[in-house]
Amino acid sequence: MTLPGSTTWKIDPAHSAAEFKVKHMMISNVKGKFSGISGVLTLVESSLSLSTVEATILVDTLHTADPQRDAHLKSADFFDAEKFPVMTFQSTRVTRTAPGEFTVIGDLTLHGVTRSVIFEVEGSTDPAKDPWGNLRLGASATTKINRKDFGLVWNAALEAGGVLVGDEVAISLDVEFIKA
Repeated sequence: MTLPGSTTWKIDPAHSAAEFKVKHMMISNVKGKFSGISGVLTLVESSLSLSTVEATILVDTLHTADPQRDAHLKSADFFDAEKFPVMTFQSTRVTRTAPGEFTVIGDLTLHGVTRSVIFEVEGSTDPAKDPWGNLRLGASATTKINRKDFGLVWNAALEAGGVLVGDEVAISLDVEFIKA
């Protein structure tokens, strides 16, 4: 359903990324990236609370710069990409908190589990025109989740104490939208 005064924007996958960061051995962070991101923003500037964001990420596009780790993360120990090939986000509420700052609350489905998450977003509702005449918007969003809340519970105890993989996962998105 298209709302009066709304515009539709599709995620440009060539200029968008979803990244995560998690503690490794309780001493450093390991980062990973998903390149298979797609989705739609329906922007209602006159009533931002009616705006919506939907996104889908292909789990098999995960990349951490270590093929052995990538394979383990895609396995049933973690994401189980064969059984759960996509993760999705569907907003339930969009709020402007300051000029160029927004809170987007919605349902993240990962590993077959859906939980509400809150993204803090920086972006603009003022589009820019690219060299080919297309209108574009950009946004950066961050949140933190506990991976165990999504059934990602695999871990290994360390001989000196602690665990191999931290529970808290920082997620960051850099997304560019193109007007549909």
